[in-house]
Amino acid sequence: MSAWTATARQAANLARFSSSKSTSASSSQAASLIHRRGLAGGGDHHGPPKVNFWEDPLSPSKWKEEHFVIVSVTGWGLLFYGGYKFFTGEKKDKKEEVGEASH
Repeated sequence: MSAWTATARQAANLARFSSSKSTSASSSQAASLIHRRGLAGGGDHHGPPKVNFWEDPLSPSKWKEEHFVIVSVTGWGLLFYGGYKFFTGEKKDKKEEVGEASH
């Protein structure tokens, strides 16, 4: 949504600038063409830095969110698959009948 807003704002500024009859832009028009980033700054992080799960495998609270999701989903998958194989595994009720060799 913000990409559409930024594109629309740029198009409006470009239309406003190109429709100007004078060749020299006034200071108010020049100020309106300055791109503002708004809340896009990425320098103010809160809390401890997040790490990859293989760097600190015993502290899930320090993991990056996407790594936590991958490890959690993999763990649940292994748990369900292991339960499935345990409860529905091959039954060993089959008896091998040894037939007598006929001469």
